Amino acid sequence: MILLIVCLTISVTTSAQVAKYPNFFFEILRSRRHNPPPVVFLKTHKTGSSTVQNLLFRMGEKHGATFAFPSYSYQFSYPDKFEADFVDELPEGSSQFDILCSHMRLNMEELKKVMPPNTIYITILRDPVQTFESVFSYYTFSIPAFSLAKKAAETMENRSALSVFLGTPESFWDPKSPENGLGRNPMSFDFGLDLQHGNMAWSANLTALVETFHLIMIGEHFDESLVLLRALLKLELEELAYVHFNTRSAHSITSLDETTKARIRTWNDLEMELYDFSLKLFQKKVEEYGAERLNRDVDLLRASSSRIRQKCVAGKNVSPEELEESVRPWQPDSATILGYSVQGNLTKEEQGFCMRLVLPELQYHAHLYFKQYGRAMRPVPTE
Repeated sequence: MILLIVCLTISVTTSAQVAKYPNFFFEILRSRRHNPPPVVFLKTHKTGSSTVQNLLFRMGEKHGATFAFPSYSYQFSYPDKFEADFVDELPEGSSQFDILCSHMRLNMEELKKVMPPNTIYITILRDPVQTFESVFSYYTFSIPAFSLAKKAAETMENRSALSVFLGTPESFWDPKSPENGLGRNPMSFDFGLDLQHGNMAWSANLTALVETFHLIMIGEHFDESLVLLRALLKLELEELAYVHFNTRSAHSITSLDETTKARIRTWNDLEMELYDFSLKLFQKKVEEYGAERLNRDVDLLRASSSRIRQKCVAGKNVSPEELEESVRPWQPDSATILGYSVQGNLTKEEQGFCMRLVLPELQYHAHLYFKQYGRAMRPVPTE
């Protein structure tokens, strides 16, 4: 409820602050080429997906795309599987939705009811060990299984909540509770996969589902993934500039020894299969693109992004109390999320581009929603 109130509060204030800065870079790039195809981005948890979402937000705003937004708040009724009815109405004057990139639990059949037939489907995965550590840190107090482990750890000396949980995870995790969905195989849960062990159809379902995506980006090969995304969506190099979102402070990160890593892999065994299978598909796409060509284009991307970051970013990994509300990331109870401050020696036009580059998810979502519908997001109905 606190998060929802924050979301509703910033929807008007942030939109007004962002809108007052014309986006000069957007105007330059708009004339260069045709609009990109419709896109669905499965925004997986704690994989670098907010960074990709920001890129898609900027791309969509630049081209005047119509976003498929949730009817309420900023997620599609998560953790329920996606349904077409979760999407807000098509705004007046629009003939179709062009981009869907808010958090959801995947249901491909329902998605196809919403998006055009020529839609490009993309997502991102990350090493399951690092993903699970990040999920545990970020959602310690919102996933019941993690909260129980945290309480148990408070009675022990020199034991982190993560190590306590992994010692006997079944004693904390209730698979029947939807709120525990991210507590095991979180990326697979986002994919909407049946996570019951012993299901012989799981591998077949995994293969069929993964192969419906035009691109599965890999967090450990982020820049290479962006180059492949650029080819898929025919983007300009400048459109791929980015900063990493949801970076945690050092005290919010749990160091992992080899024993802990092994326990995470065991607990997230289906996740390992999903990641390994997707990594092989990614490597195949790299081979098709050409390794030498890819390395050259990655160098160009990094040089371009570095120039833009130097132009835009005054400080990175800035603590939340030092940031203005318009660029302050939402803070979970269990971790400190760092952000970015924008350079002060910019023209009004440059400020518009740079502010969008560092704008956190909730603020950018609220800004685009208000811009598209002329009103703030609606609160989730109470029973």
